[in-house]
Amino acid sequence: MNIALMLSYDGTDFSGWQVQRNGRTVQGEIERALSEAFSLSVRVTGSGRTDAGVHAAGQICNFPFEDTIRIAPEKIADALNVFLPPNVRALKSAAVPEPFDACRSAKKKTYRYAVYFSRREHPLLERYAARFAYGADFSEMRRCARILEGEHDFSAFSAAGSSAKTTVRTVYSATVEEEERFGVPCARIDVCGNGFLYNMVRIMAGAILGFGAGRLSEEEVRAALQTGNRELLGKTMPANGLTLLSVDYGFPLFKEGDQTSK
Repeated sequence: MNIALMLSYDGTDFSGWQVQRNGRTVQGEIERALSEAFSLSVRVTGSGRTDAGVHAAGQICNFPFEDTIRIAPEKIADALNVFLPPNVRALKSAAVPEPFDACRSAKKKTYRYAVYFSRREHPLLERYAARFAYGADFSEMRRCARILEGEHDFSAFSAAGSSAKTTVRTVYSATVEEEERFGVPCARIDVCGNGFLYNMVRIMAGAILGFGAGRLSEEEVRAALQTGNRELLGKTMPANGLTLLSVDYGFPLFKEGDQTSK
């Protein structure tokens, strides 16, 4: 039996998703919980390898499960939560077709980059949003986001060390929303695409913020897309502002009535 899980986690205290020899990881916690709950020694496949410090609201993973274990598939999430730490939770579980692979079957992913505008760190915002010390024009931020929509070679928006076979990706939407939290001006940058390069969303967020602050021009953004020159863009924004919101497979993985997923 092939089981899919939807996960939410606070990535602050993890060395990322993928199991490492030295370092606490989300994948490692899931595999440990499966071992303790069901005496299963299996490898879990995630929809993507979130980096150290990156959070998830709707990470999807799958793993093989023994048919002889008598538990309804939708109850597996609750059973795992008994053995998971408080900063990782299985939100839903379901049996899925055998060919389903959480990584290779994904059609779209949506990430959110959260930022707050302040010269001082805010203790109630810092964990899940990055601080930006400059003011920014939201209409200009949105204009930059629109430039980044569509199919492009995003090699300039990738950090060194990417193992991707191609750097061409399609961004279906990039939106910027303004809000206020605890009296502090904030922004939500949501990006939906068919896939993302290493640090791509964090670099996009840096470009959008730099554009809004007048520190990056339209010519520089367009030139970066055309030439692949990473040096034309601003810095890579910190991991703490990034959250994997959802993964879309083109069909529902979980029963309606549960927390929403596609």
